[in-house]
Amino acid sequence: MATKTKEQPSSTAEQLRALIRLQHIDNRVDQIKKLRGDLPEEIRDLEDENEGLSTRISNIEAEKEENEARKKQAEKDIKEAEQLIKKYEEQQLQVRNNREYDALTKEIEAQKQRITEAEAVIEEVDKAAEGYEETIAEATERLDDLSALLDEKKDDLESVLEDTKQEQKKLEALREEAEDAVDDRYVRAYTRLRDRLRDGRAVVPLKRGAAAGFAVPPQRQMEIRQRKRIVACEHTGRVIVDEDLYTETVENMDV
Repeated sequence: MATKTKEQPSSTAEQLRALIRLQHIDNRVDQIKKLRGDLPEEIRDLEDENEGLSTRISNIEAEKEENEARKKQAEKDIKEAEQLIKKYEEQQLQVRNNREYDALTKEIEAQKQRITEAEAVIEEVDKAAEGYEETIAEATERLDDLSALLDEKKDDLESVLEDTKQEQKKLEALREEAEDAVDDRYVRAYTRLRDRLRDGRAVVPLKRGAAAGFAVPPQRQMEIRQRKRIVACEHTGRVIVDEDLYTETVENMDV
């Protein structure tokens, strides 16, 4: 595959103009992203909450089934225990000695303990069931709200994307041309600055002796206005350009 050859500007001033064009295009792209606001992130958060609630409801339903099975088993245990107690009490009337009587008494006590434990399980399950119904009702109501809110947010995002689709497509093409006009080393430095700086402004104009909020020494101001070298801010690393050059370059752009 052939490598695309860049046509580099013939002077530092042209390099500065190329950087300004690149920055201006990226500024516009950033503005488009701001139009979308936090919508993509909000949608992801809502989808995560939706999934979490759905999983929670599924887990509760599974736990309900398990508890219902426990309750049925407990009820079965109580019936069996009551039958055995009745049987053992009848047998006590027919025993021949104390040893047999005591053995049957122990069996009766064991079955009574079995009934006590089964009743505790039933009580626990019934109490939990009340909480399950309330939790499921609340989660289901929230799911309905989330569904409506998700639809609204997705419609908003789709509307913004549709409104800016053509402009973004145009900007992408212009950006590729603008980047091709910048020396590779400056592109790398520019990209690193863009990634590091919160506002993404790697190229800024000199205005009233300052750039992006930092004062620029008089000697540096003179160098910037001469447009003979790339001057970086000693505080932020941003490329500082002459304000007239910045304004002129931007006004001549179709962006």
